[in-house]
Amino acid sequence: MRSLPAADPGIPDARSPVRYLLWIARNQAGPLAVGIAYAILWWLTMALVPAFVGNGIDAITDRDLPGLLTWGALTFALGAAQAVTGVMRHRMAVHNWLSAAYRTVQVTVRQATRLGATLPRRMSTGEVVSVGNSDIAHIGNAIDILLRGTGAVVAVAAVTVIMFGMSPVLGLTVLAGVPLMAAAVAPLLKPLHRRQHAHRDLQGELSTRAADIVAGLRVLRGVGGEQVFADRYAAESQRVRRAGVRVAAVDSALEGAQILLPGLLIAAVTWLGAAFAIEGRITPGDLVTFYGYAVFLVAPMRTLTEAADKLTKGHVSARRVVRILNLEPEMTGGAARSDGGLLRDVASGVAVRPGTLTAVAAATPEEAVAVAERLGRYAGGDVDFGDVPLDTLPLAEVRRRILVADNGARLFAGTLRDELDVSGTAPEEVLAEALHAACAEDVVEALPGGLDAPVAESGREFSGGQQQRLRLARALVADPEVLILVEPTSAVDAHTEARIADRLAKARQGRTTLVCTTSPLVLDRADHVIYVEGGLARAQGTHRELLTTAPAYAATVTRGED
Repeated sequence: MRSLPAADPGIPDARSPVRYLLWIARNQAGPLAVGIAYAILWWLTMALVPAFVGNGIDAITDRDLPGLLTWGALTFALGAAQAVTGVMRHRMAVHNWLSAAYRTVQVTVRQATRLGATLPRRMSTGEVVSVGNSDIAHIGNAIDILLRGTGAVVAVAAVTVIMFGMSPVLGLTVLAGVPLMAAAVAPLLKPLHRRQHAHRDLQGELSTRAADIVAGLRVLRGVGGEQVFADRYAAESQRVRRAGVRVAAVDSALEGAQILLPGLLIAAVTWLGAAFAIEGRITPGDLVTFYGYAVFLVAPMRTLTEAADKLTKGHVSARRVVRILNLEPEMTGGAARSDGGLLRDVASGVAVRPGTLTAVAAATPEEAVAVAERLGRYAGGDVDFGDVPLDTLPLAEVRRRILVADNGARLFAGTLRDELDVSGTAPEEVLAEALHAACAEDVVEALPGGLDAPVAESGREFSGGQQQRLRLARALVADPEVLILVEPTSAVDAHTEARIADRLAKARQGRTTLVCTTSPLVLDRADHVIYVEGGLARAQGTHRELLTTAPAYAATVTRGED
């Protein structure tokens, strides 16, 4: 059964990855600001520790006991404040990470619902799945690193000011060293960005390949194609591995830079500080302070390098999300109204009469599917619903009034009751009648919990025929104004097919129904049959009339030769 797309005002108008990340930040501006404030306080409490310790050492050198007690108490207070702000910063970091990651899930799912049948035509399964598998984590990391990254910038600025006040030469050394380290890291970011993007694309393709193999495993076993596809998957996985190694090569260089460059700065500051202490230009406490700051600067500098890495990865992931968000539904609607009536496909001449069971038998299955797609507004075409063109009706109204149920519809994980009654409002007797009409009572009776039994993803515990009958029951429970069924009995045996055909006609009596099929058992129960060949309605009448008056129809439904 087709999904029911609906526009959602919560979907952002993000035309670029940067705009999408800014939209995420704006939507959680409050928690983000609180988290940044805690991060700044956390970094500052750590940044002041070396200065307080240095003053305490100078107090020891000067034999100043009150000063030593004062600086010791202040250092203890800084440690307590650091513990509190650190806990709160981490709490807000987790909050912002989860908010960014799962807001991405929300907008992606809303967009997928809005796109409906357009999404699988425009993007592969793997591309969409990879958003939930890895991209949400990278987007969450990009938002999370803003907290520590902003605090790190403030901490570096504060340390630079303190050191400049104590020794202009050492302060300038730090002030010059920080941008130099940033400039040294910058050349690594562009190749990292490019290789990560290529790696993500290959991961999406591999996910699509895996989904296809799992979905078609039975068929592959039947035709002996398991090894062929296993070899293809192995070859593609090696491509992904090699792309991952290329990413790791740049990533490892970036990680090394996070250690090497701050280490060089530490060595330079320590050497200068020791030289100044020997000359008497700074006190022993100042030397300890400078050394403490040189060691301390490793953390904020590493954080800034990490920020560059995570923001790059977040940009790559946001680009994938934006690709989905920028898709527009192929089908749109207007604001007209229709009282219903004859549903007519002008291109083929197929007309579904109100209140009757109409069947379309096509020379090829593709022709029947094309007619159903146009009548259900899943493909463009000149279709009238009563006296009103179908494309002028609101799309949500079309989805509510006209339901297309085909064998591509999915069974989802959950209880069987929720699977059949998607609105959650159908009475027990309606469910029972739908299961009876679809000859699916035995499927329910075989389950330990009946209608409350859990259904696995894609209904994999059911056979093809059982899945088809459950899909038909779900469509009947929905009870739309117009129901279009595409080959609803192709996977069941002849005896069951005969019973479904008889019960379907009774269940939809007085309701507008179109069945696309070439089954003589179903066609014989239809009030009106239309034969389509070459995209046009070539003959119309009852099944028995067409068997005698339309040789091409007879050859199609009896599998004979014209």
